[in-house]
Amino acid sequence: MAAQQSSGAPLTDNPEVKGWVAEMAALGKPDRIYWCDGSEEEKRRLTEQAVAAGVLIPLNPQKHPGSYLHRSHPNDVARVEHLTFICTPSREEAGPTNNWMSPEDAYGKLRKLFDGSMRGRTMYVIPYVMGPLGSAHSKVGLQLTDSVYVVLNMRVMTRMGKAALDMLGGSNDFNRGLHCTGDVNPERRYICHFPQDNAIWSFGSGYGGNALLGKKCLSLRIGSYLGRKEGWMAEHMLILGVEDPAGRMAYVAAAFPSACGKTNFAMLIPPKRFAGWRVWTIGDDIAWMRPGKDGRLWAINPENGYFGVAPGTSFSSNPNAMKTISRDALFTNVALTKDGSVWWEGLDGEVPEELTDWQGRPWKKGSPEKAAHPNSRFTAPMQNNPALSKYVDDPEGVPISAIIFGGRRSTTVPLVMQSFNWSHGVFMGATLGSETTAAAAGKVGVVRRDPMAMLPFCGYHMGEYWQHWLDMQRDVQYPPKIFQVNWFRKGKDGKFLWPGYGENMRVLKWIIDRAYGTVGAQETLLGWVPREGHIDLSGLDIAPERVDEATAIDEGEWKAELESVGSFFKEIGPKVPMTLELERQLLLSNLR
Repeated sequence: MAAQQSSGAPLTDNPEVKGWVAEMAALGKPDRIYWCDGSEEEKRRLTEQAVAAGVLIPLNPQKHPGSYLHRSHPNDVARVEHLTFICTPSREEAGPTNNWMSPEDAYGKLRKLFDGSMRGRTMYVIPYVMGPLGSAHSKVGLQLTDSVYVVLNMRVMTRMGKAALDMLGGSNDFNRGLHCTGDVNPERRYICHFPQDNAIWSFGSGYGGNALLGKKCLSLRIGSYLGRKEGWMAEHMLILGVEDPAGRMAYVAAAFPSACGKTNFAMLIPPKRFAGWRVWTIGDDIAWMRPGKDGRLWAINPENGYFGVAPGTSFSSNPNAMKTISRDALFTNVALTKDGSVWWEGLDGEVPEELTDWQGRPWKKGSPEKAAHPNSRFTAPMQNNPALSKYVDDPEGVPISAIIFGGRRSTTVPLVMQSFNWSHGVFMGATLGSETTAAAAGKVGVVRRDPMAMLPFCGYHMGEYWQHWLDMQRDVQYPPKIFQVNWFRKGKDGKFLWPGYGENMRVLKWIIDRAYGTVGAQETLLGWVPREGHIDLSGLDIAPERVDEATAIDEGEWKAELESVGSFFKEIGPKVPMTLELERQLLLSNLR
């Protein structure tokens, strides 16, 4: 049957938009087409529809006002890296770290899946903006989807609705995103990116990272490709502002692989010793950075909300996150209490005696199975964050004074180290790694390289991505200082040497002081480290020798580290920039 328009005329006169929507509707054959306007009335109506259809479960309005629980299909609970493809004319363009499919094969395969896939369903047209409305640095996208859950999440995570179409005007420069949950069969699940077409086609998944196409798909995979082409950087980085008691503000961008405390750092609350200091959140996940007219590197957060991992989030680990999700939040695959509240492993307080688990089954305390899925999520508006920066919607963004790379390493990497220069800092980011944990497949304690925390998200060849980082120095007269941190180093007793969480403010202050040039450092063979007394330890119950151990550099460990990096560079292949191999050789020669 022909698609029927159910929401009046399209919200735009743009012929490119209307033509593309009509073409995709002819492919998917939905019963209805609905154009999302982003209004509060629309949110209320779609939420009611989602509740009536069983897509959302209302939570206790006294405990969680305006909040709902969603349970996804048990086979659809995380990003699927092995089913995520970069579709470029040649395999070489995608590089060795990406799955590749030719555009011809991908479109051919996906057209068969999408053909008639929306029969009996509504096709929602979601116009959205990644970045502040009206900013020259923002990008407009259109996502077509059959999922009301996706619509309501995109409303939180992006600037969604008619304002996006107004910003686009008559332009043809918009990301084309097509999404259908299909029958949620992993055998028919594909997340395909077409960088040359600025397009994303996602089929067979309703999970956030696969289905909210503005997030990882556009903001990082397509964004990184566009950034190299247009002279900017799309990075998997938080952005925070540090304000001292005198009101002076410095901004930091930081990349951490998963399970390294990224959101906690973005919402850090300084310890009592730092009375008068404030940390303000710009973003917790993605940074778009570009050269400013003043010679500095400026960054915006393209997102409008937080899509965070629930387990481990608590008032003790991240009070600001807990306040952020206290209202108007969507929870996915967490457990449900008898009184209509949510629960997950790591939450404050006693474990309830009985729960309904993430699959809707009865769960009792002491059960060997997790009540909440380990990758269960919350989606919440960034306006709920009590530490939200007042500059988060500034169309120019904020100037970055320091870039931080941090992994989870039990040995080798010290608590904090500053690079000698920009290329050495790029080397630090390119060789970033974390040790595998019991939750990861394979051996425990093996270092998994995750360059700039972008391994799953770089939309083209990793070697060319590194070269783009190196090339950016030409366009940034006053580049940020680059640092490496490691909160997870362990002592001989197997315990963490550094307390982490809010105490990371002590390291952050040294980083800011170094960026300002107001404190010295000790030069080592591998980088600059704090001198004794430069990290303020007052009021902290930690033995000085523990701090010495956390900041120590073992030359034998570093020789092995740099040899391991050499093997990693061979995996990336001949496109590894010569500059980075020379950095590796220089550090090795220093150690010899």
